[in-house]
Amino acid sequence: MASVDTGWLPPAERFDFWQDLVARESVPARISSDHAADFTASARVVDLGVVRLGVWRYPSLELHRTRRMIRSTDPELYQLALPLSGHGAVSQHRRQAPLAPSGFAVVDTVRPHRSSHRADGTATGPLSTLTALVPHAALPLPAHRIEELLAAELPADTGMGLLLARFLRQVADHPEQYAPTDAAHLDQVALALIAGTLAGRLDDELALPMDVRATGLRTRIEAFVQRHLADPELTPAAVAAAHHLSLRSLHRLFEGTGTTVAGLIRARRLERCRRDLADPRLGGLSVHEVAARCGFRDRAHFSRAFRARYGMSPREHRERAARR
Repeated sequence: MASVDTGWLPPAERFDFWQDLVARESVPARISSDHAADFTASARVVDLGVVRLGVWRYPSLELHRTRRMIRSTDPELYQLALPLSGHGAVSQHRRQAPLAPSGFAVVDTVRPHRSSHRADGTATGPLSTLTALVPHAALPLPAHRIEELLAAELPADTGMGLLLARFLRQVADHPEQYAPTDAAHLDQVALALIAGTLAGRLDDELALPMDVRATGLRTRIEAFVQRHLADPELTPAAVAAAHHLSLRSLHRLFEGTGTTVAGLIRARRLERCRRDLADPRLGGLSVHEVAARCGFRDRAHFSRAFRARYGMSPREHRERAARR
């Protein structure tokens, strides 16, 4: 992970520094802004291996990647951009799409494109955008199909797009929560979700390789489990039914992952209990009430499972957290 802020530079040097940063961490482009005289901006880049994520904060601007800027040696990349605030537009391949927090915009970095991004109404403060750079060769979809999506909005507030947006934001906003050894797995999940979102927009999920579809489905199931932890009826059978799978197919999907669906549910419930027991805002709840909020109905079973996983009782964990 790399984080950069222009604030340490004299105002007159900030805009040029930003343009160099964009060229180095994304692709060279011609940038203009009404705030060029004092361009306060920051960037965080998280390299997962194949997918490279960026969180960019900046004043309003316009960007143009011209044909002359594109070299035959440039890496062939797709960029997915999700504005987290403000509004604007992106154009490429004789199409134009809005830039808004409701959707991803896709561009091919080895083709000319334009974009503009401005604040909404009287809003103050920097704009922000989440980006993902993916090599052409890493996506298991034909180039001519992806071409249909250039400068076309991909919804980020429903379906696979929502799952993709949440996953990328979690990784980009909190990279410190992951160990370096997690990068390969996060990379695989990011690729599967990006490919699944694009294929879904093209109504062509069957074009994806089986392993990519399996990774995407497991990720959707993990998100479903996380959302329904409080439901005491959350079982492998309920998960299978919600995803139109047989119980046997669900278990087969998780073979070789190091866990089972029941193990996943139990681990996520225990993780949430551990977090909630350490939260002073929930100090008025009893240990049993915290456990019930996470789907545990049997006190004795919860206490045994918690001690087995964390080496202490739930009460001891809460008391230790309160002393910190």
